[in-house]
Amino acid sequence: MFSNLSERLTKVLKNLSGRGRLTEENIEETLRDIRMALLEADVALPVVKDVVAHIKEKAIGVEVMQSLTPGQALIKLVRDELIAMMGEVCDDLNLSTEPPAIILMAGLQGSGKTTTVAKLARFLQQKHKKTVLVTSCDIYRPAAIQQLETLAKQIDATFYPSSSNEDPVTIAKNAIHAAKTKLIDVVIIDTAGRLHIDEEMMAEIKRLHEAIQPIETLFVVDSMTGQDAANTAKAFNEALPLTGVILTKTDGDARGGAALSIRRITGKPIKFLGIGEKIDALESFHPDRIASRILGMGDILTLVEEAEKNLDRSKAEKLANKIKKGKMFDLEDFRDQLKQVTNMGGIMGIMNKLPGMNQLPKAAKDGINDKMLTKIEAMINSMTRKERRFPGLINGSRKRRIAMGSGTNIQDINRLLKQFTQMQKMMKKLTKQGGLLKLMRGLQGKLPPGTLPPMG
Repeated sequence: MFSNLSERLTKVLKNLSGRGRLTEENIEETLRDIRMALLEADVALPVVKDVVAHIKEKAIGVEVMQSLTPGQALIKLVRDELIAMMGEVCDDLNLSTEPPAIILMAGLQGSGKTTTVAKLARFLQQKHKKTVLVTSCDIYRPAAIQQLETLAKQIDATFYPSSSNEDPVTIAKNAIHAAKTKLIDVVIIDTAGRLHIDEEMMAEIKRLHEAIQPIETLFVVDSMTGQDAANTAKAFNEALPLTGVILTKTDGDARGGAALSIRRITGKPIKFLGIGEKIDALESFHPDRIASRILGMGDILTLVEEAEKNLDRSKAEKLANKIKKGKMFDLEDFRDQLKQVTNMGGIMGIMNKLPGMNQLPKAAKDGINDKMLTKIEAMINSMTRKERRFPGLINGSRKRRIAMGSGTNIQDINRLLKQFTQMQKMMKKLTKQGGLLKLMRGLQGKLPPGTLPPMG
């Protein structure tokens, strides 16, 4: 997400950072480029005009013009304005009510609403340690009810059954009653979607909202529809008292116009981003962190949170102890590290949160891809346990067998073994030369970009 905008803005602002002073002329030139970058990112025109006007007003002020580093001062202004566009702070869900807290989910068909219900339930279970009941009031699509039931089993949430011959209000009220009986903390109610906004749908969801009085009413919208997402959210907000928005499919959206437009157009905060297809691919929306990502400053806080959530501490400690004792780092250890990287969103998921990544040359970026992880893991899985522990055993005939089993070729196997040998040597130095930091410095530049992922 934001990759195109990030690339454009970083280039624009980089030109300023080395300048000794700012003039009205180069500020105007920069603002023109910022305006074009935002429009190309599909940010709504009124929002672009507001943002550029605010930046200009502050940029020609004394604070920036007389700054010792005016270029950096302007970059800070742009970052502050991006944060203001998206809502200043992370808006958490309001669950401070007598249980069960009721969350009503609204949205158009195809926005990923039903999957997001399950993702949100999972989020509440893991982060807030809440018990969750989910139910579907989508009486027009029996498949949606079955889908939610399947997802509920997958995440171990309570599912309240419903059918297409029931009234949505009755389903919701009965589900809430069941949650009270079972002392469940949160009820999430999925509603019917349509291919477009229509009076019948709005009347039904208004009736449902009035009957159950949810503490949170969240609008789920596909980020790939750009500023249309903001306009649809505005229409829903005029019909329903929305408390927030969840943007889905952000991993496929290179522009980010929806995220930058919604708060200004609707006045409602974005609360979550759907960042992939997996059931745990939902993250809280932090405007300050997103602004830093857009400007190439990275997002280390989110990266640390993901590491804490996804990395297997016991395996990490086991590997550290193994290396301390002087035992050899083998291909089974390496495979474990690959899985840890995948759990954190893959190589690009990690690298997009590191500072300066959008300044990498395009050729280097193209060389970094998560398909390589899958390929390496397939090669390691095609080896016997003995071969994984003692790669030196792998001769010509074994290489042919591994290549056939993994759908690769002997050159791929040779490349993996060569790189792995280099890594083993580095791991040996780890105990002798003072730890992981020196190891990473040693690795830097020794391997071609994208061939081996960062170690967990």
